[in-house]
Amino acid sequence: MNSFNSRCGFFPDEVVIKILARLPIKSLFRTKCVSKTWYNLISDKYFTKIYNEVSVRNPMVLVEITDPTSETRPSLILVDNLKGVSEFSLDFIKDRVKVRASCNGLLCCSSIRDKGVYYVCNPITKECRLLPKTRERPLTRFYPDGEATLVGLACNILTEKYNVVLAGYHRSFGHRPEKTFICMVFDSETNKWRKFVTLQDDHFTHMNRNQVVFTNGALHWLTAGCSCLLVLDLESEAWRKIQLPSQVVCGSGNRVYLLESDGRLSVVQISDVWMSIWVMGDYEREEWSLVDRVSLRCIRGMVPGVFPISQTDGYVFLATHKQVLVYQRKTRVWMEMYSVKNTATLPLWFSAHAFRSTIVSCQ
Repeated sequence: MNSFNSRCGFFPDEVVIKILARLPIKSLFRTKCVSKTWYNLISDKYFTKIYNEVSVRNPMVLVEITDPTSETRPSLILVDNLKGVSEFSLDFIKDRVKVRASCNGLLCCSSIRDKGVYYVCNPITKECRLLPKTRERPLTRFYPDGEATLVGLACNILTEKYNVVLAGYHRSFGHRPEKTFICMVFDSETNKWRKFVTLQDDHFTHMNRNQVVFTNGALHWLTAGCSCLLVLDLESEAWRKIQLPSQVVCGSGNRVYLLESDGRLSVVQISDVWMSIWVMGDYEREEWSLVDRVSLRCIRGMVPGVFPISQTDGYVFLATHKQVLVYQRKTRVWMEMYSVKNTATLPLWFSAHAFRSTIVSCQ
């Protein structure tokens, strides 16, 4: 802020910054044309920091709308609790891709045509970075579909440094996968991959793989069967496990999901008539607290096909086959935020990710 000593109209720069930091990104970029002072102010690293701090407090849902009967590129729908629904695309990536992970405004995408080709992009600023290929041959190293079992993206909004993680079981050509778990970590600062190998015996559903949470310097995945969380500490490059809340019951009509809640780990359990939400209050001691229990009677007909995607302490986003719903936790009101009309599309929950609109650079 020391670089801005001039006045912006009748308001101090600090007040203007707080106002601009709450604008949608397209409106923000248009304000750069107002004056040279505003252009410099919005381009400054201090403003970027403030804008990103405001944005991360407003998680949204990013849905990839894919028509399996068409060769056209998927469209992206962004559902915002405050600003409603907007649509954009990944056409600035000169490849057909699918979203594999999301973290603090950045997306990790894999090429549909070329296995083992990955991109990191910011869909709001339309920046894109092609990652160098790993030396692992994807068709003989990862199981089951020629891609990594787990794809994770960890983005630090303060340093704008990020890591991409590809992990999967080793499989010799023509053989069953072994317990050898290969992990590749890409570092945005060095532009290089690092590799380490461990022994694991965990499995993951499609939703488990989608709902990777980055917090406390680590990536977290929920294992199939809800036995535990598999955790990768990016500083030490070591795997460990976190136990779920003792009250969580998997099976018997219950479904369990891993989300983030205002920077903390959260586990959501859905039964026939209840949605229970736990939050990890003390990460070091691994202490869970039950923070909400929501009746699902209002959406009872949808319950078998409803999946929680993103949340704060104020609301929860959920996706069904054709809809995105939001539950306002303070008023206990349900609302439909988006509905897809094309009957040929894949279920929305199949390709839904938590998302935040930031101006973090991926270069």
